[in-house]
Amino acid sequence: MQKRQDYISWDEYFMGIALLSGRRSKDPNTQVGACIVNDQMKIVGTGYNGLPIGCSDDEFPWSKTGDFLATKYPYVCHAELNAILNNIGINLKGCTIYTALFPCNECTKAIIQAGISEVVFLSDKYEGTDASKASKLMLDKSGVKYRKVIASINQLVISYNEIDV
Repeated sequence: MQKRQDYISWDEYFMGIALLSGRRSKDPNTQVGACIVNDQMKIVGTGYNGLPIGCSDDEFPWSKTGDFLATKYPYVCHAELNAILNNIGINLKGCTIYTALFPCNECTKAIIQAGISEVVFLSDKYEGTDASKASKLMLDKSGVKYRKVIASINQLVISYNEIDV
């Protein structure tokens, strides 16, 4: 008997973990997840966009518009920053971060400072914005590689039906 041929690639696997992590987000508009992997293909950190520990999801705003303090923006930690902060306590030098959305300029600073050497993203929906341009400039100048994930599958369905195992 031959081994199975339709297994997912490492990129599809780790991006899948990032996408699944994003499903933990309480944000009604955008659910972003991130997954950090070391050079041995082991997951060393995950995160999603959400409030800091101790800040109730029910007591802070989730709006995208209005007075700054009445929006989510001053309070929510992005997935990439959470993945860095949630790492298993190791040096992230040389690691790769998989993220559903190309990182903003603030997360890019943290990625660079953490020593992460590659960013793999799914969506670059803010391409051309000043924040995206700043991110790419910093990544380029610091030598951090970035690339859009190339998947051979369009979707991956996860079933919690034990019959499917």
